[in-house]
Parts: sequence; C-alpha cells; structure tokens
Amino acid sequence: MKPGNILKVKGKIPVDTVGFSINLGCNSRDLALHFNPRFNESVIVCNSKCSDCWQTEHRDHHLSFYRGSTVKFFIEMLSDKFRVKLPDGHEVYFPNRHGYRKINYVSIHGGLKMVSFRLS
Repeated sequence: MKPGNILKVKGKIPVDTVGFSINLGCNSRDLALHFNPRFNESVIVCNSKCSDCWQTEHRDHHLSFYRGSTVKFFIEMLSDKFRVKLPDGHEVYFPNRHGYRKINYVSIHGGLKMVSFRLS
C-alpha cells in the first residue's frame, strides 16, 4: 500500500464482540495506523506504534456501526495521513506519524470476521 491506495475491508461483527482492530504498518512492532473500535467504550481509538511502544491515542466518538452488523471500511493512505471512511460516510483522519511511503503489513485482530479485502 502506498499513498493514493485504498484498502477496502468488509466484515461481519459478531454480536458478542468487545472490539477489533485493523493494523497497517511495517510489522507488528511498527504500526502507522491502529484502527480500534471499542464497543464497550463506544469509541474508535486510532494510534500508532514505534518499536513496540504505543504513542498518543486519538479518540473519535462517532461509533456509527454496531455488533451483529456487516460493515465496510475504506482506508485511504494519503501522503501525510490516513482517511478511514466509516459505513455511514463519516470520516476519521489520523496522521502518518512515521512518514511511511509504503505499507507492507496488514493485520486484523479481534471480533471482525472478514468477508472481503481489496486494495485498489
């Protein structure tokens, strides 16, 4: 993934999940974007990780999707930030703190059962 690319993730959120995360970076220790909806807190947390150390969280209280739903997320890598388009059209922006020009690591953890995954 590089600036200008959009990652499209579609998945089903189980009714009993607490949350999930979509992670983009170089490896599990160096993440440019940690997108983490937390249903128990009704918040979306975005963060980055450098040498296995978490940095300052960004919290967005626009949690417009719910447990038991099927969702689509569009994650666009811009030159200086990431734009995550939520299922209702709301956008969450998070800075590319590490200045990455290329993302070669993607992981999804927790309560999101992936239906489809596409990079364009």
